[in-house]
Amino acid sequence: MDSPTEENYLKALFKLSDEKGHVSISELSAAMNVSMPTANSMVKKLDAQGWLKYERYKPLIITEKGKKKASLIIRKHRLTEMFLVEKMGFSWENVHEIAEQVEHVQSEAFFDRMDELLGYPKIDPHGSPIPDKEGKTEDQPFFQLSQCSPGQNVILRALTQSDLGLLNYLNSRSITLGTQMQVMSKESYDGSINVLYAGDRIETLSALIGEKLLVEQME
Repeated sequence: MDSPTEENYLKALFKLSDEKGHVSISELSAAMNVSMPTANSMVKKLDAQGWLKYERYKPLIITEKGKKKASLIIRKHRLTEMFLVEKMGFSWENVHEIAEQVEHVQSEAFFDRMDELLGYPKIDPHGSPIPDKEGKTEDQPFFQLSQCSPGQNVILRALTQSDLGLLNYLNSRSITLGTQMQVMSKESYDGSINVLYAGDRIETLSALIGEKLLVEQME
């Protein structure tokens, strides 16, 4: 049976490789908040299981087997988050830590039943795609709010990351998935964006926030 620690390393490796295309031991150790020797020892274990390819002084390469394994861990995490919100009434900022624990449950039947009860959702509460049972995800044709031009009407569909600070920020401004917004103007100096939503509410969002909000053009 795979340990939670091994699965956490693999998930971190998968996310880092997805962002950068390759991963060094130092990047992995930083992501896991452990020493280089500790990360190096775990990498050798993951290599032995065929989840990655490890050669001294070369970037780590996650294998197809490793990618699928990591995707299925992410599937369990995102299904759990959706279940907590849809069936148990948790808010979107309070589900991550619980899902981090539940994702290590090994029973496939448990998550298959969760999926069924939810009606086979395609996204989690933060708009991130839920991998299917083969570890595959559907492409999301969304773009960053920061890329919008004044006058565009868009709908918030997903977040590039779902850290607690961002979720609390959005909560304080009553912005959730599905919020319709019109880009009123953009500041040339700092990239901040003025948006109109909820009828007559106007907010100024920083360029950083605009980069984290993924939107879809309204018809």
